[in-house]
Amino acid sequence: MKLNDIGSGSLHVRAPAASARAQHGHGNAPKAETATPVVSRGPAANRLLAALPPKECRRLLDATEQVALTYGEFLYEPGDEIKYVYFPNDCLVSLLTLVDQHQALEVGLVGREGMVGIPLVLETSVSPVRALVQGSGTAMRMEAAPFLTELRQSPALQRELHRYPYALMAQVTQTAACNRFHVVEARLARWLLMTQDRLQAHTFRLTQEFLAQMLGVRRVGVTKAARTLQQAGLIDYSRGNIAILDRKRLEDAACTCYEIVRDMHEAVQPQHRHAAQSRPAEPIARDGPDQAAGT
Repeated sequence: MKLNDIGSGSLHVRAPAASARAQHGHGNAPKAETATPVVSRGPAANRLLAALPPKECRRLLDATEQVALTYGEFLYEPGDEIKYVYFPNDCLVSLLTLVDQHQALEVGLVGREGMVGIPLVLETSVSPVRALVQGSGTAMRMEAAPFLTELRQSPALQRELHRYPYALMAQVTQTAACNRFHVVEARLARWLLMTQDRLQAHTFRLTQEFLAQMLGVRRVGVTKAARTLQQAGLIDYSRGNIAILDRKRLEDAACTCYEIVRDMHEAVQPQHRHAAQSRPAEPIARDGPDQAAGT
């Protein structure tokens, strides 16, 4: 199962209003105490939940509620107590680190392949990052206390949530290196591919200011990078609307960080592991020394 198969639908993000822009990168962002609307619950689309044995999945779902998350909503701020964990179904959450309390830089993306609130798995109840909803959609939300109780009682949940932080850590560390060493065009291509992987969206509505904050560059840098990708026929970019025109060539334009992070996520996906476990072993050649040696 490839990470590219994760998610469905389209991402249509409205341009941030002036106040929302201030929250993203400037000034004091509001706390994450928001009246998130609860919506009717359907089958869990989150891959971590779907990987659990049916009985354990049902028990966990009984303790969750499906909520609608909207673009620009803050789930946590650095230093906030984590009161809920979120298993995204079809939304996208950015993890941002803050510098000097007014500059924000994206270090991770979480979609339906993962969970928001991983510090709880590591027995830490304080968020080190800002969790910002980047793509509207739904998520399964669970209070911290029952989540920790379920985690202690469910070996299957422990296995899934001990594997996922490995992939997330790889994403965070690779993104940090990418932001330091790679050119903006390659970083923008990587970011668009990662976003599309999680939402299966070919079109996005994102402002240059938002992209600049996500990539940690000046707005003029994003303008130049987007123009380069557009002139090469990889994307179409006009007034905040981005459409991916040539996925294959966009992958070629992205830095190697994209493939590294993608492969890390694929390695811990339940479908990938199960396929590897069920694959029959290669027969041992016995017809002669050449075959036995694989020559």
